Amino acid sequence: MIMSDGLEKVALENEIAPGGRLSIILGDEVPALVLRAGDDFYCVEDVCTHDGQPMTDGEFEGCELTCPRHGAKFNVKTGAPTKMPATEPVRTFPVEVRDGAVYVKYDG
Repeated sequence: MIMSDGLEKVALENEIAPGGRLSIILGDEVPALVLRAGDDFYCVEDVCTHDGQPMTDGEFEGCELTCPRHGAKFNVKTGAPTKMPATEPVRTFPVEVRDGAVYVKYDG
């Protein structure tokens, strides 16, 4: 359900453990990952900017997500690449937690 402020409810807070992730589709076509670092939630497009492959199963530690194919790393807070071979940032989406639910903002 998309709210009037553009936020879409994607999970309950307790459904994603610290260090965990949830694969979602934003809109009708954008694969994304909701990631939990401690008590903070982030959302990134699930496509490595190096080779266009999914990062769904990549290692997630601290605030870094690693692409499982070539080892590129991204900061999930900013989307910035932190390790080659990626040089372009991954797309990020705003996340809010309200009343125990996790919402992601997607503008298309």
